[in-house]
Amino acid sequence: MRKATITRKTAETDISVTVALDGTGAYDNQTGVGFFDHMLDQLARHSLIDMTIRAKGDLHIDDHHTVEDVGIALGQALTKALADKRGIVRYGACLLPMDDALVRAALDLSARPYLVWNVAFPTQKIGTFDTELVREFFQALATHGGITLHVDALHGINSHHIAEAAFKAVARALRDAVETDPRKADAIPSTKGAL
Repeated sequence: MRKATITRKTAETDISVTVALDGTGAYDNQTGVGFFDHMLDQLARHSLIDMTIRAKGDLHIDDHHTVEDVGIALGQALTKALADKRGIVRYGACLLPMDDALVRAALDLSARPYLVWNVAFPTQKIGTFDTELVREFFQALATHGGITLHVDALHGINSHHIAEAAFKAVARALRDAVETDPRKADAIPSTKGAL
C-alpha cells in the first residue's frame, strides 16, 4: 500500500501528516489556519490523495512556520509513500481555470527539487492569510518531496481565485504523476534505473 505518516516536531510546530496515494481524495486537515485548511482540502480532493493533517504552530506570531512546516512534512510523506517510485507515471501537468484565474502547473517526481514560481497576487492578504505563504508552502513541498515544480498564473484579478487555482492545478498534476502506469507498472520511470 502506498501510504505514509510523517511527524515533525520543532520549537515552532508540532505536525502529523498521513497520506494514501491510492485514495479517493478524502481529507481531514486541521492546521489552525482556516484559509490554508481550505487549500489543503482542495489539494487532497483534486489529487485523489487521502490526507489527514494535524498541525499546532506558533500562530500567535504568524502563520509562516505552520504553513512552511506542513509543506515540509507533506513533501516527506509523499516521498515515503512513493518509495522507489516503481511504476509511477512520474510527470503531470494541468491548465486550470477558476473564474478570472488561469493557472498552469507542471511537475516531475524526479527527486531533483526545483520550484519555478510565476504567480503574482494583487493583494497581500486573503482574509488574514498572507498571500506570500502560498509560495512558501510550494517551495517546502517541492524541496522535501523531491519535485521539479513549475507554477504559472496566466490570468487572475482575485487573489483567492489565483491561490485556489494554483492548489487545484498542482493537485491535478500530482494526481497524474503518482498514478500507476499500466504499461510499465513494474519499472522505474527513468533510463537511469533509479529516481
